[in-house]
Amino acid sequence: MRNMFDEIRSNQRKSMLVLTAFFLFSSLIFAIATYLIAGVTSNFNTEQTLSNFYFYYPITLLVILGYLFYFLSKGDKMILSATGAHEVSRKNYPHLFHTVEGLSIAAGLKAVPKCYVIKDTALNAYATGFKPEKSYIVVTTGLMEKLNRQELEGVVAHELAHIKNQDIKLMLYVAGLLGVFTLLGTVFYYIAITRSSSRDDGKFKAIALLLWLLFAIIAPFFTLLFKLAMSRKREYLADASGAMFTRYPKGLASALEKIKGDPDPLVDHANKATAHLFINNPFRRKKTKTGRFWSNLFSTHPPIDDRIERLKAM
Repeated sequence: MRNMFDEIRSNQRKSMLVLTAFFLFSSLIFAIATYLIAGVTSNFNTEQTLSNFYFYYPITLLVILGYLFYFLSKGDKMILSATGAHEVSRKNYPHLFHTVEGLSIAAGLKAVPKCYVIKDTALNAYATGFKPEKSYIVVTTGLMEKLNRQELEGVVAHELAHIKNQDIKLMLYVAGLLGVFTLLGTVFYYIAITRSSSRDDGKFKAIALLLWLLFAIIAPFFTLLFKLAMSRKREYLADASGAMFTRYPKGLASALEKIKGDPDPLVDHANKATAHLFINNPFRRKKTKTGRFWSNLFSTHPPIDDRIERLKAM
């Protein structure tokens, strides 16, 4: 039987491997793009191309980081609005406030997250926020109605673990970079189809098409895979960390069993961009003919049965 601390350490290592691979991949994509642009601006003179590359690459990274910082600072409000969440008062939901406050102390958070509710019968919840000092716990009304005290504590602890581990910042970073790739793909496609077909522009047009392929297809596809892999690993980590906060893994395991059995799991305002935030997939389950490997590869969450088994084994 593995204890909670072994489970946390294991998932932290796996998450760091995925994050490192994604960082190297992103850096390589931007390096290739910058080199191609440097080549175009120097007519592919080797010495001048390298000189331009060393000049452009740091500027490119600074611009991207500036965009990502802006996106991260605004992302939480966008998510709350997109999912139909609204802030609630202690008077209307005293039990939710007491649960969040008590477990925030157990988690060692510097500030208590604000409480938000989605009016929906589905059993689900998520956390968001750029930093632990400015974060939000969101639960559906269906979740509060169907779970007992220990189960609700398990779910809230899981979401607080996401805040403590800064998972939201990581996932917003990946989502922001995916947006950058998509935007650049659109820009280079526009450049490629609007350039004249003269001999002088032929090489430039070919490079623009290559950059469109890189940013519109290759980079988004692999970024999506990294995003999904990271999401799955961080769910396992949040399960283990949440169990450590409550010291009662069976509470979350029981909650996940109820969530698994929810006859109407669809969260009305959820979409593909926010699905990874929820404690479980907020869409209706679809029967698939694909194998388990391929199904899990493109899933935002690990299999819920595996999560329940791990929690019960702690």
